[in-house]
Amino acid sequence: MLAISDNDQGEIPVLSVEPPNHTRIITELHSRGSHNKLCPRVRSQGVPASSQTAAKPLLGVPSGTLFSSGTVAFDSLVYLTRSSLVQDCDLEFLISLNKKPEEWKEMSSVKLCSVKLNDGFFMPMLGFGTSAPNKVAKSEVEEAVMKAIDVGYRHFDSAYLYLNEEEIGRAIQKKIADGSVKREDIFYTSKVWGTFLRPELVQTSLEISLRKLQLSYVDLYLIHIPIPLKPGEELFPKDEHGELIFDTVDLCATWEAMEKCKDSGLAKSIGVSNFNHKQLERILDKPSLKYKPVCNQVECQPYLNQSKLLEFCKSQDIVLTAYAALGSNSGKEWLSKNNPVLLEDPVLSAIAARHRRTPAQVALRYQLQRGVVALAKSFNEERIRENFQALDFQLTPEDMESLDSLNRNIRYFVDPLFSRHPDFPFSEEC
Repeated sequence: MLAISDNDQGEIPVLSVEPPNHTRIITELHSRGSHNKLCPRVRSQGVPASSQTAAKPLLGVPSGTLFSSGTVAFDSLVYLTRSSLVQDCDLEFLISLNKKPEEWKEMSSVKLCSVKLNDGFFMPMLGFGTSAPNKVAKSEVEEAVMKAIDVGYRHFDSAYLYLNEEEIGRAIQKKIADGSVKREDIFYTSKVWGTFLRPELVQTSLEISLRKLQLSYVDLYLIHIPIPLKPGEELFPKDEHGELIFDTVDLCATWEAMEKCKDSGLAKSIGVSNFNHKQLERILDKPSLKYKPVCNQVECQPYLNQSKLLEFCKSQDIVLTAYAALGSNSGKEWLSKNNPVLLEDPVLSAIAARHRRTPAQVALRYQLQRGVVALAKSFNEERIRENFQALDFQLTPEDMESLDSLNRNIRYFVDPLFSRHPDFPFSEEC
């Protein structure tokens, strides 16, 4: 049975996937009509007429469409009163009722919990991050991605910078070969690094990534940072004084090259990363803009909840994606060394204890209920599994308020080498 919990604070319903009992599902859906969840008008036996709630049809679904081999007929599938996030997630669920029992078990809660991007594609709300310190062997990344696919993750985030796309590509190809997934089941994100921000180099970078991945397209391609660097083999080109060598590039011209990647079919969707709201506005206000960024991937965790940037992105129909959603350790050279450990925070730990969950699960669930796509990262099989279970419980409004109060504008990812650039994005509050 799929249980949909009350969700007045957040946007994502709790999803626990088992084969459906149709009568119970319809009763449950109707009982939540007054909570702004689903309001289908149902024509089915066993449902009192008094429980039927009028709703408007959406997404071009014809009136009277039959689901579950004719067991249940919906005049309309979803009545949206809060956000497109709820609409898309519940639509996936209702359509899934048409599956045969043997097909139902193949569905996962990540399939159900996706956000619709402003170009019409869907992105799973919980993703698997793959950036790692140099001390982590590339073979561990490959193994972790395969384990993550087995657990149920379908959204994978990497980048040219991470130097691990060959290993990720091998992992994906192995799981496709053994029948675990199809290519269309995977949502893969890559990013163009600062040394490729000249317009003529953007597609070159993407093609390099695709060759390493053994893929014909990526689902999402992002500008990794809004700071152009000197083109060349070095990821961090430096002068004789150890200072980064910047390049001069109009980011609007870079964005036009990103649009061409989408038009060519090499990237289904395009977006940005580490942009502040002024840099986003520069793209949005560009004359002859063809495609808006579908998302902005930034550091986002309870100590840096990005509430103002999130509000701006929502106003522009841009999804915010959180990296470092669990904070971060000090194993990477560009991390601040003296920050508190997020997952040891007493407030976070107390909420986790009340729900019999881990602090990491609570930190991830916090983002999901704010409508933020969250990237969970671990190379430990048990934690990979635990993090995925962030989809299976619900934080209360009081929990969310307590987590909101943790915001201290503490960044884990700070590299002073970039701060000299006029487009350094973290000088702005949002």
